[in-house]
Amino acid sequence: MLLVLTSILLMTLDHKQQHLQNLRAALSVVVYPLQVIADLPFESGKWLAESLSSRQQLQEENAGLHSQNLLLQVQLQRLSALEIENQRLRELLGSSFKLPHRVLIAELFRVAMDPYRHLIEINKGAYDDAYVDQPVLDAHGVMGQIIRVEPFTSTARLITDPGHMLQVQVNRNGLRTLAVGTGVTNRLSLPYLPNNADIRSGDLLITSGLGGVYPMGYPVARVVEVKQNPSEPFAEVTAEPVAHLDRSREVLLVWTRGQAELDLSPDGQGSSRPATGDTP
Repeated sequence: MLLVLTSILLMTLDHKQQHLQNLRAALSVVVYPLQVIADLPFESGKWLAESLSSRQQLQEENAGLHSQNLLLQVQLQRLSALEIENQRLRELLGSSFKLPHRVLIAELFRVAMDPYRHLIEINKGAYDDAYVDQPVLDAHGVMGQIIRVEPFTSTARLITDPGHMLQVQVNRNGLRTLAVGTGVTNRLSLPYLPNNADIRSGDLLITSGLGGVYPMGYPVARVVEVKQNPSEPFAEVTAEPVAHLDRSREVLLVWTRGQAELDLSPDGQGSSRPATGDTP
């Protein structure tokens, strides 16, 4: 009873006048290390479980992010390729809207590995109404002409092939001449211009429309060098094709006004003109 009465008295005094506040604070300081020691096993186990769980979770998350990063890099490469391809197709479509003839977009199927023959194979053939001597362009200019037609593919000779020549004219003054392939992908030769011909570096060469293969007005090349030797009857003139012969993946097949109405022969070869180029 004495202890009960003492306890009631102390609680009443503490509640009414806060006389035991300082004593309780001192006791809490003394008791706190004991509380920490008593709680240490539980807290240690909890910390260890969280640490192991966090490590495993971080490892799994890191592996997932690594795989996702690789996947995104592959997708980014594909998107970059698609972006470039889309840009080329837009250029081709934009170019086709300017052409007054029927056109068809084709893709490169194969490139000839022979360094002395500049040939490409495209994925359009007789089934798509392609014909021998049909002009082939890209978004920038003339690339060449078809020399062989199969049911689903065609072979085209580029304008830089040594066996190819076409009639061109200087866009500035209408001067006509022949552009001959040199076997180099970025060079054409104009071998039949006299020394006093009005031609200079920077002149744009376009198709003259003569010869019956290439329609008039398509850009072919730009003159890069003119050498005049008084001891020689002809000047040495070289030009660079404006078409991206070594980079274009999509090309345009052009039907001229006369050929667009012709029916293909049963063997799919179409025109009976020789496939040696636009010769005079």
